[in-house]
Amino acid sequence: MRSVNAIRDDYTTAKTALKTRFAAPRAAAPLLRTLARQTDVTLSELWERHQFGCEVLLVAVGGYGRGELFPHSDIDLLILLPDQLSPALLEKLEVFVGELWDIGLEVGHSVRTVADCLAEAEKDITVQTALLESRLLVGDATRFTAFRDTVYRYIDPKEFFEAKLLEQQARYGRFQNATYKLEPNLKEAPGGLRDLHLIGWIAASLGLGRDWRALAAMGMLTREEGQKLRRAERVLRTIRIQLHWLARRREDRILFDHQNRLAELFGYEDDGKLRASEQLMARYYLAARIVTQLTPLLVQALRTRIFSQIGSEATPLNERFQLRGNTLEITTPDVFEREPSAILEIFLQFEQQRDVTDIAPETLRALWHARARIDDDFRADPHNRSLFIQLFREPRGLTRILRRMNQYGVLGRYIPRFGELVGRMQHDLFHVYTVDEHTLMVLRNMRRFAQPAFTHEYPLCSRLIEGFEHPEVLYLAALFHDIGKGRGGDHSTLGASIAREFVDQHPLRPADRDLIVWLVEHHLTMSHVAQKQDVYDPEVVANFARMVGTQRTLNALYLLTVADIRGTSPKVWNAWKAKLLEDLFKATQRQLASDDLPPSTWLEERQEDALSQLRLYGLRDDAHTAFWNELDTVYFLRHEAREIAWHTRQLFNKVNSDTAVVRARLSESGEGLQVMVYTRDTPDLFARICSFFERAGYNIFDAHVHTTHHGYALDSFYVFIPENRNDSYRDLIGFVEYELALQLAKAGQLPAPVKARVSRQLKHFPVQPHVLIRADERGKYHVLSIAAGDRPGLLSTIARVLADYRIDIQSAKIMTLGERAEDNFLISGQRLGDERNIRQLESELLQALQV
Repeated sequence: MRSVNAIRDDYTTAKTALKTRFAAPRAAAPLLRTLARQTDVTLSELWERHQFGCEVLLVAVGGYGRGELFPHSDIDLLILLPDQLSPALLEKLEVFVGELWDIGLEVGHSVRTVADCLAEAEKDITVQTALLESRLLVGDATRFTAFRDTVYRYIDPKEFFEAKLLEQQARYGRFQNATYKLEPNLKEAPGGLRDLHLIGWIAASLGLGRDWRALAAMGMLTREEGQKLRRAERVLRTIRIQLHWLARRREDRILFDHQNRLAELFGYEDDGKLRASEQLMARYYLAARIVTQLTPLLVQALRTRIFSQIGSEATPLNERFQLRGNTLEITTPDVFEREPSAILEIFLQFEQQRDVTDIAPETLRALWHARARIDDDFRADPHNRSLFIQLFREPRGLTRILRRMNQYGVLGRYIPRFGELVGRMQHDLFHVYTVDEHTLMVLRNMRRFAQPAFTHEYPLCSRLIEGFEHPEVLYLAALFHDIGKGRGGDHSTLGASIAREFVDQHPLRPADRDLIVWLVEHHLTMSHVAQKQDVYDPEVVANFARMVGTQRTLNALYLLTVADIRGTSPKVWNAWKAKLLEDLFKATQRQLASDDLPPSTWLEERQEDALSQLRLYGLRDDAHTAFWNELDTVYFLRHEAREIAWHTRQLFNKVNSDTAVVRARLSESGEGLQVMVYTRDTPDLFARICSFFERAGYNIFDAHVHTTHHGYALDSFYVFIPENRNDSYRDLIGFVEYELALQLAKAGQLPAPVKARVSRQLKHFPVQPHVLIRADERGKYHVLSIAAGDRPGLLSTIARVLADYRIDIQSAKIMTLGERAEDNFLISGQRLGDERNIRQLESELLQALQV
């Protein structure tokens, strides 16, 4: 009998040899089977050492039970016990389980009787699933067969089917129902291996086997479809194998960290058009797309077998379509070939028939094979053009049918420019989806504005879209807003040209055509103004209002902007950006309604509004006078009335304070803190404040900097608190007010900049720093624009350089897009009057920004 150490050494050696043998990607199945067999041998030898007897069974379950094992996947085991247990048996089992870990096996195990298994299966669908894939390793084969028969009799195929579909729906929700993420999870995400497993599990519950050939033999798949699924499965498996080896652990996400190395292993090279990693991901997206196209056919076929509708009466809808139960189907197999317009009409029927929940599998199959009928003649047919636009006018179902149209290649064939974007990666630091997936996310967001269930999320958007005439304009603008990407040049301008050609060919009102094109061309403008300019400056608002022109255009642009930003990444949108956009919208709305109010009127109304708020706190009518006398017009034009009132209430009796006054409150956006600092101005003050926040782990996302007539700095910072901080806001406010005031009271050298590791996103997509200094439109100040990879210490690094040049910061707009920072500063200083000094300052900033 060999020792545990000897068994461990053999297992490690065999696994290393397998890695060498399969170092280059090739057919995955032989490796998965060989690794499973090697694990079988190892486990069997360990088991035999303890002489458990035939009544105790060692059973492989889960993926290992299927006879396939990935390099770092868990080895799922069931130790099936007899009904009568002895203390000696339990003691031996404890030793056996300990030896599994000693050998280095990544084991997930359960120790149960048959009754225990059934009781657990009753509570947990995942236990039922694992038991369906059980395989005997060691023990009495007759007893195992009886156990398997018991499991199959216990599982109700109908309940199991419904439970697994609900499980799939929840799993899709965790990935925003997106197949084309830039760092996809190739096991769990839509189009991943788990979708293929789902078919096998449902088929197994019906006793149909899980092999694609077996399902094809039953007529559930054509030979061609079976081949496509096998190829897609091979791609997903092979990439997962290499991922496990690269990460040296179980890893199912194709992270940027691994994409270049994976591409090398698969033999891809940069070809001038696409990076090697893009070619690899295109292969993955194709495989995932095949899975999302074909597995619904099998799910529907299995549903029909389980919930047979044979004999149920079909309800005709027209000559081409009928309803059987809740399933939409074609009346004859050749409908799409005979009448190609039915390819679009089926999606319109899906929207219009409220009882429809599914499309029959044979109908989906016929649709998939007929998509080649969408050619130039099809696109030029006036009837087809009317059908396509009608899809966008229906009150329900648009998001679902557009996803299906994209899934089955219909959308990309009808709009070939869109087809070129399918699976196209976006190499930036804030999009997490491919271009087509992002576009459908934006359109989904736009549709959510119109649904009462989401009114609480987007109250202003919901009010605007409810009264918007011809909302199809908004949906078409969302569909086309990024269609110019990947073509070189400004994608907004290119996209407007493509949109113009499309809308002029389709039955839309001239005014609506013009608005769609305008929205595509200007879909980034509102976010740029809100995040890079001062939305509380009347001149900024007036310029934006002149560009927008009408209330309808403003409403449409605001809706598209919110939908677009929310559709890039969950990390990009936050309450502060929402507030900036809403404030810009309301200020512009007021400007449009008031016909170019002069700044003096804005100033008077803002001051009166601030005074009315101060009266609520019982201050004397003249309490503000001393403080306001030290403020210039610029201050009142760049601060909201609520902020002016807050500053005044805190400072009316501290106008000449000898110590720094620091006050903080919960931001009105509901996210983060607003911090006010009032102290005698010094050249390095901004740098000191930034350094404090950076060292505390707070992110600054906006700053207003002002200097009073008598030389005091009055600065407002908006800071975001990391989610992992468990402090109450009351504690955070107390910390900031006390510690920041303490730091500002200390003289001496600035603290050293915060050092931090470069994020993995920046490591793989480095941002080349960009610095530009230019005079502003009024000629009084200069605008410093900086683009760089975001990192802790960035703002204080910039502020240090500016302090060295005796540059005063008037305001700062801090915009973070994922890992990319795009910051704009309004600055002043004597040295900015010399062009050589400006160029030298730009050079020093560039040097300081290099990561």
